[in-house]
Amino acid sequence: MLKSLYSGVSGLQSHQIAMDVESNNIANVNTTGFKYSRANFSDLLAQTKSIATAPQGQLGGKNPVQVGLGSTVSSTTKIFSQGSIQNTDKNTDVAIQGDGFFIISPDGGNTYKYTRAGDFKFDAAGNFVDNNGFVAQGWLRDPVTGKVDSTAPIQDINIAPGLTTPAQATSEVVLKANLNSGNLVESFSPAYTVASAPVDTTGAQLSQPISAQDNNTPSYDVDSGDLGVMYNAVGEGFSLQEDQGVWVSFREAVVSAGGDVTDTSNLDITLTDDSGATYNITESDVGTALQNANAFASKINQYSSKTGVEASVDSSSGNPRLVLTNKNSNDLAHNINLTVNGGDSSGLGDAATTYTGDTAFQYKYIKSGATPYNPGGDKTFTTMADLREAMESEARNLDADGDGTYENSIGISVDEAGKFKITNAGNSVDDYDINLQITPVLGSTTENVNFTKNMSAMSTVLPKNSQAEAFSQAFNAATHSSSIDVYDSLGSKHTVRMAFRKTKVDGETSKWDMTVTVPEPGVINQNTTVSPANEIRGNIRFNADGSFLDKTPPSIIYSANNGSKPGQTINFSFGTADDFDGMTSFDSRSATSGISQDGFTGGDLVGIRIDQSGTLVGSFSNGRSFGLAQIGMAKFTNNEGLSTEGGNVFVQTANSGDPIIGTAATAGRGFIQSSALEASNVDLSLALTQLIVIQRGYQANGKTITTSDQLLETLIGLKR
Repeated sequence: MLKSLYSGVSGLQSHQIAMDVESNNIANVNTTGFKYSRANFSDLLAQTKSIATAPQGQLGGKNPVQVGLGSTVSSTTKIFSQGSIQNTDKNTDVAIQGDGFFIISPDGGNTYKYTRAGDFKFDAAGNFVDNNGFVAQGWLRDPVTGKVDSTAPIQDINIAPGLTTPAQATSEVVLKANLNSGNLVESFSPAYTVASAPVDTTGAQLSQPISAQDNNTPSYDVDSGDLGVMYNAVGEGFSLQEDQGVWVSFREAVVSAGGDVTDTSNLDITLTDDSGATYNITESDVGTALQNANAFASKINQYSSKTGVEASVDSSSGNPRLVLTNKNSNDLAHNINLTVNGGDSSGLGDAATTYTGDTAFQYKYIKSGATPYNPGGDKTFTTMADLREAMESEARNLDADGDGTYENSIGISVDEAGKFKITNAGNSVDDYDINLQITPVLGSTTENVNFTKNMSAMSTVLPKNSQAEAFSQAFNAATHSSSIDVYDSLGSKHTVRMAFRKTKVDGETSKWDMTVTVPEPGVINQNTTVSPANEIRGNIRFNADGSFLDKTPPSIIYSANNGSKPGQTINFSFGTADDFDGMTSFDSRSATSGISQDGFTGGDLVGIRIDQSGTLVGSFSNGRSFGLAQIGMAKFTNNEGLSTEGGNVFVQTANSGDPIIGTAATAGRGFIQSSALEASNVDLSLALTQLIVIQRGYQANGKTITTSDQLLETLIGLKR
């Protein structure tokens, strides 16, 4: 009978513990980061009256007869379910969404404690502390690399009050842009200016002057731009193909008979036009020498509309002589090509002699390997400088006085508007009246209408010693530019301008010139023999699919010459070779879609925010933001094995496992939400219901004691 009393007592004791646990849960219903517990009941050892027996023969088995001895609370379990996240107005409040704990230390990192309560703040010394004064643990920004290394050991998070950041010199410029590869562009600029060559009185080949952008220093490697990729005044591309071009003549082509015309019966002449068609001209003797000459001239003039050759009779010497002239007045402006097939009574020369005038030649475009200067013959060109040189050299190819020198002062240049300009200001014996005619190259080659239109605008008459000038229409190159401010070691700002100009299409690649300029007195050109020192030129190339291929220079070495550290290397990041992650060249408008650099001036800390990875991001007065520290987080194999110390703090135990330390949102650790706190996970309705259950259990156990007492009273009464 006494056992029932002890069972009731154990029940009371167990329910009292459960009451204590549940009361604690209710007491912490508003405790930040609190995790509620539950009491786990278990029965005590039972008294065995008889043991179980197995079945024997016809007799069945019997179960054991046992009487329990009461209950006990064998353990309490802490429930680590997620508490609700409550937003706050404090930017240093942080809550964990998911598994994990903040790491705090009371002694500079010698020992660690753990908490879910993220009510942190900065103390007077800049320590990031909780309400107990324990310092949050994590990683700090490396002042050398400027990065927060989360693989290093954790330490106290401390951000010094009044923190300032020194200036950082720019080391990289990242540019993402498209350079228009199409045949119609909106962004273009005049072709490079090219000066006229100085007059050469030796009769030797004239040197080619370099463009004005390079101070007109004589050079043979000038790249003034491939005419095949240039555009007219409205942005329409020429797209010159091989052998397209123009005829250019500076004088009327004239062939005069060396002797008098007396008998035309044996005269046989063949004229050839530009297309290769031939016209055979013969005439019988019709009378006097003058009549014969006029008749033959009339026969030649029947084909003038096809050959461009006009015939006349010169009787100034007394006897008639034939004169053949190409006045270059129509689309057939080219050389006089004739063959005397028989007889020499015309005075034109021996039989089978070919006569070619020296004033009109084809100027044909080729993509590379141009040899523009070819005295007395057809020319090839690639760049504007090639064509300018070829035209000027041929215009000066006249030694009228036969003294072995070429002294005329005809000049052809490219002006600042991208136009060819011709002048004829001289009056020496080798100067002459220019009758400039420019017509398209025809025959088997299709005319390039836009290019012919641009060039034929120069067709004009310029008397020698005149001050008149003739111009072509403007030649333009597709261009684009981008600018960005970079910083030196003092934090001073300087503008770097990158100008791009399309110069060539070579096979399956296209090339654009790149000119990088910085403000004076800054220097980026390390070649001290070349001026200007604040400018450097290179190029950028693209593949046939418009992807970036390569660039030069890959970087610049900048000295601002203002007291900052000289020799600052700034790398250009224009994209990955054969990829589309940077510069591209598609048939779409030239535009810059992104440009950035990594330098900045000095600044003061004006604010801190915390992102989902737990990084404390500082905002500075210079407009820069970067990570100053990162909050560490710990994860345990068995959260329920942690021991509570009070003050919302847990400590590691033998059954919790070792902490696995890392960053938020990695390896199963939850992410961090700033300006928020995790509320207690106590469910008040469940807790109050549990109180009722505990109360009734306690009352029932009390009844077992009073009932046992009444039974004992009856037993004692038997003696009376």
